Amino acid sequence: MADVVVQLKVLPVGIEVDLNRLQDQIKDVLPGNARVYKIIEEPIAYGLKCLKVTVIIPDAEGGTDPVEKAISSINEVSRVEVELVSRM
Repeated sequence: MADVVVQLKVLPVGIEVDLNRLQDQIKDVLPGNARVYKIIEEPIAYGLKCLKVTVIIPDAEGGTDPVEKAISSINEVSRVEVELVSRM
């Protein structure tokens, strides 16, 4: 089974969110079959930043849903958007 690279845009609820702590929370809540490749901060506007999270998951039924739901369950996360899905 091939792996899939998924890039997610994670938007925090506000500028007061500690993005380093949020990165740790994302790593903690990911399903066991997902692994973080990299996380970068990207400015949006007026001091608000988002996290671009690149995750590697197995190509399986359900796709990116388990990863999206896990990250969305974090209280400091406002929204999760899938930006890219590609087979490795």
